[in-house]
Amino acid sequence: MLQVGESHPDRNAQFEFINGKAKEYIEAGEPVISVDTKKKEKIGNFRNPGQEYRGNKDPRKVLDHDFPIKELGKIAPYGIYNLNHNTGFVNVGTSHDTAEFAVESISRWWGVVGKRTFPKATKLLITCDSGGSNGAKTRLWKYQLSQLAQRIGIEIHVCHFPPGTSKWNKVEHRLFCYISKRWQGKPLVSVETAINLIGSTTTTTGLKVLCQRDENIYELAKTVPDEDFESIKIEKLSPFENWNYVIKHK
Repeated sequence: MLQVGESHPDRNAQFEFINGKAKEYIEAGEPVISVDTKKKEKIGNFRNPGQEYRGNKDPRKVLDHDFPIKELGKIAPYGIYNLNHNTGFVNVGTSHDTAEFAVESISRWWGVVGKRTFPKATKLLITCDSGGSNGAKTRLWKYQLSQLAQRIGIEIHVCHFPPGTSKWNKVEHRLFCYISKRWQGKPLVSVETAINLIGSTTTTTGLKVLCQRDENIYELAKTVPDEDFESIKIEKLSPFENWNYVIKHK
């Protein structure tokens, strides 16, 4: 895979840092998740690239334009891929893709899957991109994670991939690519259709996916007051402190 633009000088070193930390956590039985938001999808009888099997002379008819339908809107699937057990969880939002939505998605994964799969967990490792709703410089992302850490009572360790390297994030090529294959050629005529297709995604290597709908409204441009941000118990990790940190719960 060729990267557009110049590579960050610390790119490979950060990759090795992430891989080493994930290996350490998995061997210790601690949960490791890779997270990101899949691109937004329009809901409606629109053409979806790809092919599907249909009976002879029974082509699927779709709209001849792809203008968004306001009444149906769009969805933002936020994916959580668990490296320990090759399982996926997708929180399908119908509002904006914000840091609050990202952490709510992780919180839902923990409530449905994480705390039952890892009842003795003392910490959680999250690997994610440097930008977007879970960006390394996003104050709301870190504040919401601190609130989550306090609710679930474990440390949250975060490692960001260097800028321009999102395709190396495991949620992309171990979860999202298979979801895209699952619904290729099938119009996402409703949110329920998208959820059913995501939830029925499997692979020959044993991938299983759970999917939920999130109808919460997430405000854009929501800010964190300085007093609240300074209350976060955060420890930066060397050598790349802008990309690696621990959010403590006490």
